[in-house]
Parts: sequence; C-alpha cells; structure tokens
Amino acid sequence: MPGRFLHSFAKPSSESFINIVRGDMARLWDDAGHDYIDAIGSLWYCQIGHGRREMADAIAAQVSTLETYSTFDPFTNPLADAVAEKISSLSPLANARVFLCGSGSESIDTAMKLARVAQIQAGHPERTVIITRDRGYHGTNYGGTSAQGLPLNKVGYGTLLEGVIQVDADNIEDMARAVEENKGKLAAIIAEPIQGAGGVWPSSSEYLAQLRRICDDNGAYLIFDEVITGFGRLGTWFGAQYYGVTPDMITFAKGVTSGYQPLGGVITNGVVNDALLSDPAFFLRTGYTYSGHATVCAAALKNLEIMERENLLDRATHVGTRIEDGLRALTNDGTLTGYRGAGAIWAGKLPDGMDATVVRDTMIKRGVIARAIPGVIAFCPPLVITDDELNTVLDVFASVVQAG
Repeated sequence: MPGRFLHSFAKPSSESFINIVRGDMARLWDDAGHDYIDAIGSLWYCQIGHGRREMADAIAAQVSTLETYSTFDPFTNPLADAVAEKISSLSPLANARVFLCGSGSESIDTAMKLARVAQIQAGHPERTVIITRDRGYHGTNYGGTSAQGLPLNKVGYGTLLEGVIQVDADNIEDMARAVEENKGKLAAIIAEPIQGAGGVWPSSSEYLAQLRRICDDNGAYLIFDEVITGFGRLGTWFGAQYYGVTPDMITFAKGVTSGYQPLGGVITNGVVNDALLSDPAFFLRTGYTYSGHATVCAAALKNLEIMERENLLDRATHVGTRIEDGLRALTNDGTLTGYRGAGAIWAGKLPDGMDATVVRDTMIKRGVIARAIPGVIAFCPPLVITDDELNTVLDVFASVVQAG
C-alpha cells in the first residue's frame, strides 16, 4: 500500500521512495546510510548547500522573537521590509518594489495578475493577453499551468485561464505573429532566460532583446521567470543581468533562501509601480497568508549574506565552467550527442533511444543525484560543491552512459 503522503510529480501508486534524512553542503544521506552527491541542488535551488548551522541559528532566532504576523494592511514586519530592500538593491530593475509570496508557482500567478491589473490602472483594460513559450515551465497553480509550454502538465485539469497562449520557444517570427494577431490586446510576455524543467534550453541575448522591443512597441510588460536563474545561478544575481536585457517584472523563488524556507516573489519596475500608484484609492486585492513571513525572510537575508561573503556568484561561474568542460569532452569522445546550458545550469544530451530515467536511477545507485528530463540529464549543483565532487559527478555520468 502507498503511504499517506501523496507525492508531487509521482505515481500515486508508488510505494518505494529514497528517504533523505541528512545533508551537509553538497552531500546527502538516506535512512539506510547511503551517501550521495547532490548534482541538481534538490530541485534547482540549493545554492549554499545543505545543513548550514548559521541558517538554522538565524531561523531559530527569528522564531523565538516573532515567528511572523500578517502583512495585510495595516501591518508589516522589519524582516519583510529588509528583504524587499535587499532584493530590490540586487535586481537590475529601476525603482523596484518587491511583492512576497511562498513559492515560484505563486510568484508566476501573481505576476500574471499584476500585469493585467497594471494595464487596467494604466488606462488599458483591453490589454489582457499573455504570451508564453513552448517548453516553458511556470509552476502548477492555475495561472502557471495555463502559461505552461509543457502539454502533459495541462492534462486533466479542465478549462484553464483564458487569454494565455504559447508560441514556438525560439522563433521570434512566431512570437511577432502572435503579437500581431492580438494587436492592442497584449498585456505581457513571459519568458525564462533558461528553460530549466523544459530541458535546459538557454535563450540568446538577441532573442530576449527582441522580446524587449516587442513589449516596448506594444505597451506590454516583459516578465522574466527567474525562479531557477535568480540569485547567483548564472554568476550574476539575475539572468537579466547575465543576458543584458531588463524586463519589467522578475519572478523569483528557490535560490533566494536556498530552500531553507519557502519564499517567492515578484520584483516590479517603475513602469509597473507607476501604474499601480496612478490612482491613490486603488486597493491591490491579492496576496497570501504567508506573504512577508518574518522567519522565511530571516532565512533569505542570511542566505544572501552567505552568498555574498563566500563569493558564490564567482563560484557559480567556476562550477559551470567545470561542468561545461566535462560535457564537452564527453561529447567530443562520442559518449554524449551534445550539451547545452549556461552559468551553473547544464544538460548532457543522451544517445538516441537512451532512457534518461534509467540513467538517473543508475547514477543514484552509484551515489550521484542528477535530474532526468527526456533526452538529457540535467545538472544544477549547490554552488559550494567541491571540484573533486564535480569530477565524481562527471565520471559517474560518463560511466553510466558508456555502459548503455
């Protein structure tokens, strides 16, 4: 019989799971005593590694002072204010403000709502259409599911959000055609700088710059989904800085706390904020019980402090270079059919017909946890992973693929 816990992205009939009980930097242990190198950062997010004592201390100190209190009008707390100040200072957005929530899925749904309501407040209620890209993963709430470019993730959930359409992920002509077909109705375009869950597909700076021009020409907001790329993963605080293209909104989660507490949010620029401020009587009717949760914000502040102190943005560049070099060598010797990625997010392309899930499971038995996506194995390790651990990850990957 399956257990009482109904797992995410798993067969409800499954009865066997690897029970992870302890972590230390880039290492994990299960309840049977087996140890693993975490080569995917749990789920694309553990920048500072597992088991950091000072994170535990910061969380405990805040809980013992004030675990949290609602930040709905008329309340706030100093941790929420401080984390908003910190995140806005790291972002490339001018005159930024930060909306806080509890996950990447919530951040995407919020950004979609903000795009539409800001268009109304700016005097353009007809602008409601949101365009996203094939292969995009934007969380699993109803808005994000509607925005997804992964068809299987939409099956079985009934009618999704109207006015949300997908276009070919890399074809700017397809995007331009969709914009033209919805002339005067475009609220926003949403794009991941790197499509992670869709298979690790990096965008080009040129493509993202063209999206910026399209939005400017049509009075639309450009939204970057940076739930994976945000907070150091590309060697910059945000993918927008890596690619040199500045959006109007950035969604974030994951790396902002390295997973020690659940935090997400939306960074809005001055254009969006001016629309929301255009009518002093306007009341923003969205938010979450745990928006601005004090203990969660304490974790974020400590996580960002550690990242700055340990120069983990520079480390991301080093880690990414080591992985890229290894995948290139495996491609050159014929083990892989290619590789793709950027920063410290990479994927190795498997030989035709090789099952990624089988490769992943065999790697796990050899003590390395990576992510299986059809056709590729993805790598996004904690930025504190050592060079020796990276060598082991690549060696195990190579030997499993070569063994067929």
